[in-house]
Amino acid sequence: MSDESVSAEGFARESLAVLRDLTESAREEVARAAELIAGCVRSDGVIQAFGTGHSQAIVLELAGRAGGLVPTNRLSIADLVLYGGDGPGVLDDPLLERREGVAERIYRLAEPRPQDLFVIISNSGVNNVIVETALLAKERGHRLLAITSLAHTRAVPAGHPSGKKLADLADVVLDNRAPRGDALLELPGGGAVCALSTLTGVMLVQMAVAEASKLLLDAGERPPVYVSANVPGGFEGNLELEKRYAGRIRRTAS
Repeated sequence: MSDESVSAEGFARESLAVLRDLTESAREEVARAAELIAGCVRSDGVIQAFGTGHSQAIVLELAGRAGGLVPTNRLSIADLVLYGGDGPGVLDDPLLERREGVAERIYRLAEPRPQDLFVIISNSGVNNVIVETALLAKERGHRLLAITSLAHTRAVPAGHPSGKKLADLADVVLDNRAPRGDALLELPGGGAVCALSTLTGVMLVQMAVAEASKLLLDAGERPPVYVSANVPGGFEGNLELEKRYAGRIRRTAS
């Protein structure tokens, strides 16, 4: 790729090409992901979504937003402070994602049920807390959907003592098609700019939710979805839907 591609037009062209390819080539994997999501909803489960760093943007796309499914819960390292009693200073630790036992605490604070589906998002799929959470989910009998970059994860060594990566543990893997390092546009002399994984991750999540909703509708079931709180009656209607999952889904402003 030449340096002429390092521009707004270049990013739009290159990223849209990836998105077009993804929407065609990911159909089978998206269908399998949709079956996991619809099955979770049908069994009165909650979708437990987890990611760190910028992958949290994809978590927010899935958990607790207008047009999204109600039985969704956002897991976060910040749960150690919000629900676990730790002081805010714990989040200043730059190596917190690599600390042993962090995933276990996040899992316990969520109190997931066996029918809950775990959706774990990580571009690299190798950070300790990501793999540890995936291992916990599988050990406790949960189904696991992963959103990751296969190009990146195959190009880097495992970071967990087990030697496993997120993609090794998932029941279904959605490949976000991001390149190694995530940035799409190569710079002259080395390096790259403009990350791709958020765009493709959002597309994959919404495709899977749409397909899961279709499965539920085809079975005569209405998907439990949020209405924007900024339309008349939306806030009140959402609160009514949330009652079914009281104590199992958490909504925070941050």
